[in-house]
Amino acid sequence: MQQLHWFRYDLRLHDQQALLTSDYSKTLTCVYIIDEQWFQPTLWQTKPLGPFRQVFLQQAVTELSDSLQRIGQRLLIKYGNPLTIIKELVEQLGITRISVQKHPGSFERRQIQQLKAVLNVEWFESETFTLFAEQQLPFPLSDLPASYTPFKKQMDSVCPIAPYAAVNKLPMFPKQLNALTDDTWPSVPAQQHPFQLPFMGGERTGLKQVDYYFDENRLSNYKQTRNGFDGWDFSSKLSPWLALGCQSPRRVFSQLKHFEAQKGANQSTEWFYLELLWREYFQWLAYHFDTRMYHRRGVRDVNPLLSFYSEYYTAWINGRTGCAIVDAAMKQLKNTGWLSNRSRQIVASFLVNEYQVDWRFGAAWFEQQLIDYDAASNWGNWQYLAGVGTDPRGKRIFNMTKQEQTYDPDNEFVSRWNAE
Repeated sequence: MQQLHWFRYDLRLHDQQALLTSDYSKTLTCVYIIDEQWFQPTLWQTKPLGPFRQVFLQQAVTELSDSLQRIGQRLLIKYGNPLTIIKELVEQLGITRISVQKHPGSFERRQIQQLKAVLNVEWFESETFTLFAEQQLPFPLSDLPASYTPFKKQMDSVCPIAPYAAVNKLPMFPKQLNALTDDTWPSVPAQQHPFQLPFMGGERTGLKQVDYYFDENRLSNYKQTRNGFDGWDFSSKLSPWLALGCQSPRRVFSQLKHFEAQKGANQSTEWFYLELLWREYFQWLAYHFDTRMYHRRGVRDVNPLLSFYSEYYTAWINGRTGCAIVDAAMKQLKNTGWLSNRSRQIVASFLVNEYQVDWRFGAAWFEQQLIDYDAASNWGNWQYLAGVGTDPRGKRIFNMTKQEQTYDPDNEFVSRWNAE
């Protein structure tokens, strides 16, 4: 059997169910494809992949390549149309089996459907991007609860599957491909900023970050610190590694349980799990609603009564609205590729409620800029804030003055970023 594994959002060797099923393959072709569409403008005046996430992604792919080499394998890196590249490799190598990780994104799912329609091969799709497998859900996906709270209640009795052990041996890479040179990434302009956070893509760095955050009192105080704006320790910062699959959510959960067994559970460890569960809920929303995650009327199919005002949108993305807390956050995002969860809610509320700009332009800007962009969480959260998502209360309107007084009482965050 000649197998091909298409790495997408599983840039790691731990919790890799698909690779663990390759034991009986004669050869294994590991491939990562730099999709040419990531660099093309969208309808929203943005690109799917901005410079901050591209750098993080390149680092993650490079480390994955090194990890595969250490166990006698190789990662073939190609640039172009994934459908064309996969079909060419199947024909060239006589591939009989393709393994890939399932992903809730509409674009990613459509790619697999298109390939299945033209390739006569066996498919293996692993479910390791989510905390739970679909068969573990205590309801059919068609009956997914319409809001988070009933989802949480139904999932209380379900425990995630233990993560798979790290892969340490794989079938050989096809000899006829050894002479191929990996394709190069499009160039990225240098990003230098005095307050840029030290994110580094890759599985090892992601594993180290879990150990770092679960050490001492960082996790134990999460509930008290989680609404911070700036710095490294007030939240776990695991989202970039989770978004690209450098870190498995099931391994994070396993580490959380280990921490609670060693140091005791408290409100902070419970709250941390609830944040993992929020991420999980958005993934299943994306599976259930598919392209409606990107529709103006959202999953609730209601009119958000928003339009597009280019001057407002431009002021918002450049941090020139005149609202100090919003401007500080938007400058941080533009210069670093990062925003805290609290900041994301504040700036989204401002764009939708104060400027009345179509929420999809904000979601697309986040998609381009965020180093931790995750399709389901990003578009699900924007729908939630815009009143077209899963929140039965409708729009989430924030009082900007109160937000600043509550979460930046000493004016440190606003002063730092608006001074820049």
